[in-house]
Amino acid sequence: MDWFISPASVGIVDFPTYFVGVIFVILFPGPNSLYVLTIAGLKGWRAGVLASLGIFIGDAILMMAVALGAASLLQSSPSIFNLIRILGAAYLAWMGYGFIRGGLVRWRGAQLFVAEDGSAHYLNTLHPFLVALTLSLTNPKAIFFFVSFFAQFIQPGYAKPGHTILYLALVLQAISMSYLAGLIFTGQFFLSFFKTHPHYAAALWLIVGVLLIAFAGKLLL
Repeated sequence: MDWFISPASVGIVDFPTYFVGVIFVILFPGPNSLYVLTIAGLKGWRAGVLASLGIFIGDAILMMAVALGAASLLQSSPSIFNLIRILGAAYLAWMGYGFIRGGLVRWRGAQLFVAEDGSAHYLNTLHPFLVALTLSLTNPKAIFFFVSFFAQFIQPGYAKPGHTILYLALVLQAISMSYLAGLIFTGQFFLSFFKTHPHYAAALWLIVGVLLIAFAGKLLL
């Protein structure tokens, strides 16, 4: 069990640099963290926890795919990669459009999503866990990121690289969950503020919608 204590014993090179790098990578804003912060601020900490769980499982599946060689499959089949990439971008754009529609409804005074046009409020009925899980799984570039990032810290010639990837993944997940927990508390702090200031909540929805559409465009590049 020494490899749980010493990163070097499981084939990891320069673990301090990896640790700092993971922190900076996680702090860089993306659709996953943006969704957790927003849903926690609009629906409360329980929704934020469910969204975080979806991201945790989604990232775990992607990192498991890396360990099993999914990146090689995507690289050898550009058509599969492009299909997943397009689906991911379409999902992000759909989410962004929904947030913009919801923001416009809120701006017009429908504070509790009970206005006459129920079709504009479908985002409010989506399960946060499923939304976050789909956000995580529909980003094929994450697989290539994990491959390129993890590879920098795996000792060349190590006999069991699967153990190395598992260790690196566990560290990344622990830091990620700590960060998402902070976002949940931040969102919960603003929950009552948004309830009493619906126009600010509407502005948040509009901003999130625009950012998600921007992420969709970036995914296609």
